Amino acid sequence: MALRKTMFVIALASSLLTTHVHGGTVEDVLSSSDRSEADQTRDITSKPAAVLNLLGLKPGMVVLDLFAGGGYYSEVLAGAVGEEGKVYMHNNKAYNQFAGEALKQRDLENRMTNVVRYDKEIAEIDLPDDSVDMVLLVMAYHDVYWKADGWDLDRQVLFSMIKRVLRADGVLGIVDHVAAQGSGSSAVQELHRIEPVFAKNDIESLGFEFAGQTSALQNTSDNPLVSVFDPSVQGKTNRFVYKFVESQD
Repeated sequence: MALRKTMFVIALASSLLTTHVHGGTVEDVLSSSDRSEADQTRDITSKPAAVLNLLGLKPGMVVLDLFAGGGYYSEVLAGAVGEEGKVYMHNNKAYNQFAGEALKQRDLENRMTNVVRYDKEIAEIDLPDDSVDMVLLVMAYHDVYWKADGWDLDRQVLFSMIKRVLRADGVLGIVDHVAAQGSGSSAVQELHRIEPVFAKNDIESLGFEFAGQTSALQNTSDNPLVSVFDPSVQGKTNRFVYKFVESQD
């Protein structure tokens, strides 16, 4: 009896440390009681169901969450793709410097069996060719135009890698902060914003075909002339959400 009681306590403790891997709809994952209050609050402005449903996320998919930061999207992805799927939660050294504590608290790779923490520079990504169903870049695409000491991301290397790892029917999802019309990439350095039309044309020029969008993250009250870190807009900027597939030309 004592042994059975001990085994029960161990099993209970294990269940509290491990997040259930759902493998259902994104809505099912978002309504799960094991999600943090902070993530549920972020859902209000990030609207991951609208984003991931546009991209066609399904159970069993393999997803590369590029520059995943603190892992908010990685957790939602992992819950939706289920045990048969996999999520590569990617960050490079620079991203880990500001997301490290959030990642440590989330402890996702230990809580969900289908998550792989994948810390590499872009040029070092060694996933097999044609092995990924979806690549997600959330508020990170603009960083290909941001320059600083120790940071200079080569857009050709980045998008060549994405094309290489994506399967023939794979999807690239882009979410980013909207810059003023006609500004191109000029607002990136100071405001961390990029013009949607410029982004669409740029990504198409790199071998991708535009395949859809949603206005779910549109916020017309956002001021495109202030930094995304300004308290007046932080966390609630106007954002574009684009879906791309590999060009067949």
